[in-house]
Amino acid sequence: MAVWVPAGSSPPEPEIDGETLARAAWDAVTIPTATIGYNPMVGDMQATIVGWDTWVWATGDTPREVTVTATAGATTATITATASMLTLQPKDGTAKCTGFGIPWSQDNDSRGTDCKIIFNRSSAHFKDGTTPVDVKVSYAINYTASDGATGTMDTHTTSTTTTIPVAEIQTLNTRPTTEP
Repeated sequence: MAVWVPAGSSPPEPEIDGETLARAAWDAVTIPTATIGYNPMVGDMQATIVGWDTWVWATGDTPREVTVTATAGATTATITATASMLTLQPKDGTAKCTGFGIPWSQDNDSRGTDCKIIFNRSSAHFKDGTTPVDVKVSYAINYTASDGATGTMDTHTTSTTTTIPVAEIQTLNTRPTTEP
């Protein structure tokens, strides 16, 4: 669309509908991938243990909600992306995660966590001695605009792979002896 503007005059403000503005603003957003903490962390390698509940939680670097506001001309759009939970997929284990996890502490230990992994074997057979864990967070996206437009956009998912060292606890069984 062409607009003629007489010399010395200001051009009119651009007209953009709220949905178009919201989608354009969202295209410029980058949400960082999730980072996690875990416990137990044993020894020099900070390894967790085969067969134990390994608590996992999203660290403070993982956004739970992202809000962006954009304005063009007389139209303003606000986009909100809200995360639902961590999704964990360890290479040698099973994960159960219904939230973002709870950082382990002695106080929290009795309450339990909503995010844990149980590893099936040590990570010694992996190239770098750590077990890969795929970490994803999905975000539901909604927008509202000053022209009355509201709606949702396709779910956005961030994805990364991190590693956790996993160790075995070895025990030695001996027969009781009667000798002193």
